[in-house]
Amino acid sequence: GSLIAAGGRLIATGPRFSFRDVVLTTATVDIDEIRLQRTRLSPGTVEDENQSQAIYKVVSASFSPTVAEIVKSKVAPPASWEGEPAIKEHEFSRAVALGLFDYLRKSRSRGFVISLSGGADSGGTACLCVLALRFAVGELGLSGIKKKLSHIPEVAEAGSIDECIRALVTCVYQSTRNSGARTLAAAREVATALGCTFFNVDVDPLVAGYSELASAAIGEPLSWAKHDVPLQNIQARVRGPFVWMIANLKGALLLATSNRSEAAVGYTTMDGDTAGGLSPIGGIDKAFLLRWLRWIESGGLTELGPLQVLSLITSQAPTAELRPPEASQTDEADLMPYPILDAIERWAIRDKKSPLEVFELLKLEHPDVPAKERALWVRRFFRLWSINQWKRERYAPSFHLDDENLDPKTWCRFPILSGGYEQELAELDAVLAVSG
Repeated sequence: GSLIAAGGRLIATGPRFSFRDVVLTTATVDIDEIRLQRTRLSPGTVEDENQSQAIYKVVSASFSPTVAEIVKSKVAPPASWEGEPAIKEHEFSRAVALGLFDYLRKSRSRGFVISLSGGADSGGTACLCVLALRFAVGELGLSGIKKKLSHIPEVAEAGSIDECIRALVTCVYQSTRNSGARTLAAAREVATALGCTFFNVDVDPLVAGYSELASAAIGEPLSWAKHDVPLQNIQARVRGPFVWMIANLKGALLLATSNRSEAAVGYTTMDGDTAGGLSPIGGIDKAFLLRWLRWIESGGLTELGPLQVLSLITSQAPTAELRPPEASQTDEADLMPYPILDAIERWAIRDKKSPLEVFELLKLEHPDVPAKERALWVRRFFRLWSINQWKRERYAPSFHLDDENLDPKTWCRFPILSGGYEQELAELDAVLAVSG
């Protein structure tokens, strides 16, 4: 946006997050009055009015009086959403939507491809892609979108924004034997409600093929009891090549779907859900993302309307769905509650608090949680943070939205190999031993 200030106060603001090439914001500024105010506030000019006026005449003599006033123009009132209570949700929606639209335009890509798992991250990414196009048509009209995206033949031929969305946003659900009917239904229904193109493919034969090759190579059968992590990761990784191929076939931009909470603790599979050329939600935490989806579900954005189908996502516990169904895998069981994780991340990384200090802050916010459980969460976060810097180094570029960005290329440097806070965690253990 643009801001115009005079005399120590804001007198005009331009619209924020505009899709136009140029937005002109004007205001009337009395230059003579401002010069007089500045002269009065200058050192040595405030003894009396006569002296101030005399100095003002000397100072103003070097300026042309013809610039004393800008031509008056009516300033448009702020957009209605600027006064909404959910301002952060509105800002996030518009900032990332504009970023996606501009990235699409400047990279001359021909659309977006999302590996849609039926979960919050990929579902939120799909919503943002559609919002990019709906915000754009709301401000520019269909003809304006066609002009800005003139490099995309499908846009030139589209007769409506719905046709643009269907041509430019492709969602791909890739199932394995551990995928559930609920996530498939969520992926299909959300993609349909948004108006995206949707593909459903079974990649389990690829998983089985790689597992058989690995089993033959090491000379023993693979089992969940002994090879848990490799068996999880291969499912995520076999999904990467297919969505990359779809993106290549379409000349489109593949979007990674990892969020900042996952980046902090490395809860992501390299070359799996990190595959992509841009990571639009890499700068936002999981707790906010879930709140944002519930807000959209309830009708927070008129551009999407009450998207009640999102309840298929928001009503289920976040899960990677990489272990067998009987394992009842959830993200928070693997890690810790997301609000706790996000609070620890802020204190530890943004505010640079030690493990012991984080433990005490957590005690103030959650006094009912047993000390051993709080200590487990703190220890887990610092350990995972330290050993997963290499993953953050390889993330696709993400939008820098606030002061909690973890991107090592633009904001948050940390050694790839480190001592892992061993001394600081030992201090935490000592305090716990004394307190019992």
